[in-house]
Amino acid sequence: MEEEETVGKLMEAVGEIAAISDYRNVYKKLFCNLSRRIKLLAPMLEEISDSREPIPEEEAKTLLKLKEALVAAKDFLRFCSDGSKIFLVLEMEKIMKSFQDITVQLEQALSEISFEKLDISDEVREQVELVHAQFKRAKDRIDMPDTELYSDLSTVYNESTDDNTDPVILQRLAEKLQLTTVSDLIQESFTLHEMAAASSSADPGENTEKMLRLLEKIKDFMQIQNPQMGDPAISNVPPSDEKPKTPVIPEDFRCPISLELMKDPVIVATGQTYERGYIEKWLDAGHDTCPKTQQKLPNTSLTPNYVLRSLIAQWCESNGIEPPKRPSRPSKPSACSSRDRSKIDALIQKLSSPNLDDQRSAAGELRLLAKRNTDNRVCIAEAGAIPLLVNLLDTLEPRTQEHAVTALLNLSICEENKGRIIAAGAVPGIVHVLKKGCMEARENAAATLFSLSVIDENKVTIGCSGAIPALVSLLSEGSQRGKKDAATALFNLCIYQGNKGKAVRAGVVPTLMRLLTEPAGGMVDEALAILAILSSHPEGKVAIGAAEAVPVLVEVIGSGSPRNRENAAAVLVHLCGSEQQHQYLAEAQERGVIGPLQDLAQNGTDRGKRKAVQLLERINRFMEQQKHVQAQIESPTQANSQAEQPRL
Repeated sequence: MEEEETVGKLMEAVGEIAAISDYRNVYKKLFCNLSRRIKLLAPMLEEISDSREPIPEEEAKTLLKLKEALVAAKDFLRFCSDGSKIFLVLEMEKIMKSFQDITVQLEQALSEISFEKLDISDEVREQVELVHAQFKRAKDRIDMPDTELYSDLSTVYNESTDDNTDPVILQRLAEKLQLTTVSDLIQESFTLHEMAAASSSADPGENTEKMLRLLEKIKDFMQIQNPQMGDPAISNVPPSDEKPKTPVIPEDFRCPISLELMKDPVIVATGQTYERGYIEKWLDAGHDTCPKTQQKLPNTSLTPNYVLRSLIAQWCESNGIEPPKRPSRPSKPSACSSRDRSKIDALIQKLSSPNLDDQRSAAGELRLLAKRNTDNRVCIAEAGAIPLLVNLLDTLEPRTQEHAVTALLNLSICEENKGRIIAAGAVPGIVHVLKKGCMEARENAAATLFSLSVIDENKVTIGCSGAIPALVSLLSEGSQRGKKDAATALFNLCIYQGNKGKAVRAGVVPTLMRLLTEPAGGMVDEALAILAILSSHPEGKVAIGAAEAVPVLVEVIGSGSPRNRENAAAVLVHLCGSEQQHQYLAEAQERGVIGPLQDLAQNGTDRGKRKAVQLLERINRFMEQQKHVQAQIESPTQANSQAEQPRL
């Protein structure tokens, strides 16, 4: 059938896009985002293909539009992946226009899909809706590529002679375009001819000549810089067209981002599981939402999914596949370049200096080096920087203090360094900065405590340090970012039962209720997530009840986001399991909670549905009890009334 052929073409296009992996150019971020979003459409296409129901005519037309958009995206990505880096940068306006057109085309095609008519499951629907929302945002906000690179290339491209070129510019071009070896230069020359020939410019021959002269300048410059630069190495391993047959990987074993078998599965705060490396890249890019559900993450903690890892290993063994190995984390100083290692050693010396200026500048540079990559974090820690940075946390010089705590924050991203920082006695100093530092230092101190508290035993240490009252203060009076950092740290610390009472006694509940009733403040998600944790603690229930939370919770259950409705229902479930449950049940019923709960039981998240059903059952029992009590009250009254009647 024609519809089946269309679906087959759609799946083929997604597969071909997934196979394109080399975007080593100025548009890398844009192209990788486009490719990743398209790959996330694969589960929907598989469900359509597996369905035995015929595709309605209207939906078949929509799928044709999607096919046209995907084919255009495939051709565009392949063109940009295989082609000349110089050409792509010089044709920036056309490339960006094509990118924008394809983004709009994909967004429009996805907007017309009817999930009900195509019988798409809720889980896959959520994923496609996420992709659609991302395309919708992308068509209105395009991140511009490296304008400095475009300016440098244009300058050299338009020079009339070879003598005027600034070697600094040529150095930048060679590095940014990754044209530093003979292999790179030969490949660029080959692809440049192909792409320039495809240009719609008035005189492609002249353009090709000018670009080749530009490439020649880069090649001559690189040979001057590296006279030993030889011919490219040629592999003597013959290519093989044969691919070993492998069983189909179960969907639950694939990372929702990469769609590949997970090696190190971790759980985020929404309960979704991802491959650690991919979700870390997502979070490092500044995102604060779950990629699959698009719900805001109350914290960025990653919990190893040991059960799933074991199931994946068992599946691999039963299918004769070598189980995936977790990516090893660098632990030796040799992972760091010799140049960076020498620089780090020099900075450690300055950090030990009695001169305050030396200390400040060294802490600032270490802060930046630790932010750059994992290798540097390992090298800095093993060079002995952590105890020296901890000593600077008590300094009276604000800038030095800020550099020190932020350097520790960046170092703590490496799991091996978390233990080193705790062992160096850093927690009291971090809490001191949290209480007394400038706002940016306080924010980074809160973020550091969260990072350290990812390890369970550290939750106890931090909870006993006086950190929780200081975090509550920051949650109340901090900047927007400070409140976010404080909320994230408090959420993670309160996972440990012993810290819940400390948070309640520090006055966190009134602060959370204030944030919950200020939607414009942007803290509703975080406030509800923390309340949901605290509501399981006896002191938490009392405090939440005393804060007159029921009306607010009922309102959120009726009109909040899916995750907020779920958390509000969870809080109400705990309240209605306390000694004052009748009071809360009666108040919730009076506020009209039954209708929203029935809707949540039908349309909420899985956890939200369970909580809604629990509450409805409790309300029904409460109403039955009330009827029974009322009947008992009325029954003696009726008996007395009859006894008082005169006898005949």
